[in-house]
Amino acid sequence: MLVEFEALPEHARIWVYQCNRTFTEEEVAQIKLETEAFLNQWTAHGAALNAGFTMPYNRFLVIGLDQTQASASGCSIDASVHFIQALEQKYQVDLMDKMNVSYKQGEYIAYKALKDFKKMAKDKAVSKNTVVFNNLVATKGEFLENWEVPASESWHARFM
Repeated sequence: MLVEFEALPEHARIWVYQCNRTFTEEEVAQIKLETEAFLNQWTAHGAALNAGFTMPYNRFLVIGLDQTQASASGCSIDASVHFIQALEQKYQVDLMDKMNVSYKQGEYIAYKALKDFKKMAKDKAVSKNTVVFNNLVATKGEFLENWEVPASESWHARFM
């Protein structure tokens, strides 16, 4: 069952999918409709899942799940992965490659392969103060507090 992302509790589980490019306004509108339809029918062992989503910067798709009444099962997680893979194919984007890094360069969001980000850190092209997106956050509370942080406060710090 679709709920507003803002209404999800801080302990809600989340999955962050970063895109290798910014979605167009038309794509955002369509993806929102598709995600709403998916979340409205998303279940675990026949029980409706209370889930919401947000699309920050038109670059990320963040799905949140309130597991208070029903938790995601293997089958429901598989269904969500298939949904994301379908979005990747339809929009010709990469949403699931965790070996890439998104970070801010001013107001622009850059996207680099991890090996390139490591090289940039070594060359001092990015620093411990560079704002990165920590897509490993696991709850809505962590997302709100620790998703968009200086590299020194994220797993990215090991490269600085």
